[in-house]
Amino acid sequence: MPDLVTYEPIDRIAYITLNRPEALNAFDDALNQALGSAWRRFSGDDSVDVAILKGNGRAFCAGADLSSFIPRWEHATPGDLRKNADFGLGGGIVRGQHRIYKPIIAAIHGHAVGAGFELALACDLRIAAHDAVFGVFEMRAGLHQGDGGLVRLVAIAGIATALELTLTGRAVSADEAFRLGLVTEVVDGQELLAAAQAKAQQILKGNQHAVRSAKETIFELIGRPLDDALRLEALHGYSSFGDFSEVRRRIERFSRPSR
Repeated sequence: MPDLVTYEPIDRIAYITLNRPEALNAFDDALNQALGSAWRRFSGDDSVDVAILKGNGRAFCAGADLSSFIPRWEHATPGDLRKNADFGLGGGIVRGQHRIYKPIIAAIHGHAVGAGFELALACDLRIAAHDAVFGVFEMRAGLHQGDGGLVRLVAIAGIATALELTLTGRAVSADEAFRLGLVTEVVDGQELLAAAQAKAQQILKGNQHAVRSAKETIFELIGRPLDDALRLEALHGYSSFGDFSEVRRRIERFSRPSR
């Protein structure tokens, strides 16, 4: 049986692939647990600094597998609910393992709907193929987001867009997602991985101590009063360099006269 999630570390990039194509990479328990293991590996893997998350087959992720998802919560106990609050779908990257400060890029094609949309929103950057489709499809099953989708949709696109997309549950094309700020780039399908790799290479050019500190700081700034946020940014920013010798080398490169 093939791995439900594959993990390939190549040249400082971890390629994490959802591999349940027959179900459009919809989450069942096994896929969720496998992705959780991949995130733990990525977090502790010193050979990689960026992850690219993608889906095998015709879709990025079609959400939760309703054949197993609905029966579970129909008979859930308070203990089940409490346990779920500590670790959500998406292998915990939506909630529970969301404090990974290495950048994560989602390379999205086909459907990224329901929990798949929530998974995409939990990534730091999203690049979409022209055939990508997004949507709060939970509403079609009589539910709404419970794995960070509302929190991140409000933060990324604003209250008005979060309300409209959630209350209607309608499909959103890649081009509209770009206009709404849900994705950073839209490319032809055959160029999707290359575009994600190019974005990863831009990140890898930076001081990785500073990159991770910046991501951590952004997370910490959310919801804070202005004065607290400004102090926290100063504290993190002026201590983000890690090995100061690397900063000196970078400054010297910038200071050299061009020829």
